[in-house]
Amino acid sequence: MGLDLDLQPIIVWLSTTGVRILIIILASLLGYYLLRVISRQLERLVAVEEYATANEREQRVETLTTILRGTGLVLIVAVAGVMILSELGLNIGPLIAGAGIAGLAIGFGAQALVKDIISGFFILLENQFTIGDVISVGGISGGVEKMSLRATFLRDLEGTLHVIPNGEIRILSNKTKGWARAVINVGIAYKEDVARVLAILDKIGQEMWQDEGYRPFLLEEPAVSGVEELGDSAMTLRITVKTQAGKQWEVSRELRKRIKETFEEEGIEMPYPTQVHITRVAFETPPPRRDEGNE
Repeated sequence: MGLDLDLQPIIVWLSTTGVRILIIILASLLGYYLLRVISRQLERLVAVEEYATANEREQRVETLTTILRGTGLVLIVAVAGVMILSELGLNIGPLIAGAGIAGLAIGFGAQALVKDIISGFFILLENQFTIGDVISVGGISGGVEKMSLRATFLRDLEGTLHVIPNGEIRILSNKTKGWARAVINVGIAYKEDVARVLAILDKIGQEMWQDEGYRPFLLEEPAVSGVEELGDSAMTLRITVKTQAGKQWEVSRELRKRIKETFEEEGIEMPYPTQVHITRVAFETPPPRRDEGNE
């Protein structure tokens, strides 16, 4: 006894609904392929970045591509799944409405979190700073000890750890990006010969430039710019030098030390403000003695 099957409905379904589902699947695969292409382009952009080491670039590429591919894959699967369910004849209206309400509730409750994560993503993408950099954010300065998509962890000179949500970072100052400049202001007495002092400062800068211990930190020869200010008690001269990022403080300390020692040897006066405190003491006139009043 033969089995009589009516294949016409199956053929119709495959030629209509089946084809549309296949198109959705192919479109999803194409979307995922484009996502991978974008990820590879992102890798190339990070690879040619100017102020980043190979290890930093590798870490950033891994983090960014993981986030991008993961988020994109979730969106592709979600959209494709809803479209396939719709093609299968399921009523997706309640599902979309429920997802919309849930998304709205989560959005209101997690606005700050979403804002922090988006800001963290762009911080990584633009390489605004990395672990080990010295930055200033909202009046807080310190070294970047840890980074995440949600927050940045800064430790200041006193050892205090500051946790700053990435969404709160508005104006950022990075003191260790690419290169830096050491700026030394030197006050001298008005009686000093300016030309002589400038020549001495230039000599100190040249000695620093030729010092093998500090030469690797210096990107340009120290430059003496002359008289910067005429103050109440001193003339201010300035010497500057372009340094490697993060080395400006060490170079500044060494320059100040050499300037102080050389000025002492050359007898150059470095005036400093003095304060004189005058205290008035009130003396009470003693009352007259009784015997004086009776005379």
